[in-house]
Amino acid sequence: MHRRSPHHSYVPAAIDDLVTFMRRDDLAVLPHAAIVHAQFETIHPFSDGNGRTGRAIVHCLLRAKRLTRQVTVPVSAGLLVDTGRYFDALTAYRAGDLRPIVERFAEASFDSIVNGRRLVADLRVLRVGWSDAITSRRQATVWRVLDVLFRYPVLDSALVRRELGVSAMGADAAIAALVAIGALEEITGGRRNRRYAAVQVLAALDAFAERAGRRAS
Repeated sequence: MHRRSPHHSYVPAAIDDLVTFMRRDDLAVLPHAAIVHAQFETIHPFSDGNGRTGRAIVHCLLRAKRLTRQVTVPVSAGLLVDTGRYFDALTAYRAGDLRPIVERFAEASFDSIVNGRRLVADLRVLRVGWSDAITSRRQATVWRVLDVLFRYPVLDSALVRRELGVSAMGADAAIAALVAIGALEEITGGRRNRRYAAVQVLAALDAFAERAGRRAS
């Protein structure tokens, strides 16, 4: 593994070495991901986009090692909450000290878990409130569309029909019921091809992303 940014002629070999290291299965996952990320940033193979690529590699590794399964926890984005400490950790790594970058990953992981739990709590509050407002029987399509809008906060009748296999009339009636209780808002304004947004769900997701990406110099 290279500790300093290599001459461009050595980049292919350095990347091959990194890929080999990524395939190891005898390391704890989070320190493994931290070292992979730091090494990629040290190799710095591209003229632009190294940071984004390095963060994407982290999440690919976490998924491949099954530390995350169904969602992408913004661990790597959390590294940039304090950019000064992050770059200090990379500098320490390049000097041979792995501890700071592993510690930063651990801290970012805990922050991401707290952030994710807050998002889940916010969405749960919305779901409970809307469920209490729905008066249709439990077998009605509106309940199934309520589930859909948390997966697709912007939707239309065609998407509902495709997801649930219901008729256009059934989809439109369910959407209208959700509009009536404030769960959906029309965002197009026309008579045809209307689209709707779960504005409060989008706001919760925006708040989640802002917390994950908040930076300090």
